Amino acid sequence: MSKLQDVLQLRVRYSETDQMGTFYNSRALEWFECGRTELMRRRLGMSYAALEEKHVFLPLVEAHLEFQGGARYDDLLDIASTVAVSGRAKLRFEVQITQNANGKPVVRGHTVHAFADADGKPIRPPAWFLERLQKASGPATT
Repeated sequence: MSKLQDVLQLRVRYSETDQMGTFYNSRALEWFECGRTELMRRRLGMSYAALEEKHVFLPLVEAHLEFQGGARYDDLLDIASTVAVSGRAKLRFEVQITQNANGKPVVRGHTVHAFADADGKPIRPPAWFLERLQKASGPATT
């Protein structure tokens, strides 16, 4: 299955900066969330809320960040997110955040999310979800 990709633009808000005038490091995970939420909404046609209404949850089980450069208040960022099934019951979101103006890297990394039911117990990805992901991804490339 091909990876599904989306790019979201986001401006660094003043509240996201620290005393040095650059974005505060914990904001990167919030930006990753913005990217994956919009990828699901735009490319899969499904919000997290709609997924949860079907009693399917995606708890975070792993996160990795590499800080590559700075971003300051009012900088426009591109958040490029891709998603693919990882193993038998996980989704892996790869994220690269860059400066929109010059393409300079800011943060890259990934998050891994397990499929779980409403009680937090691991489940297999529902067939309807995999079909939606496959359709949105297009044919696999070799």
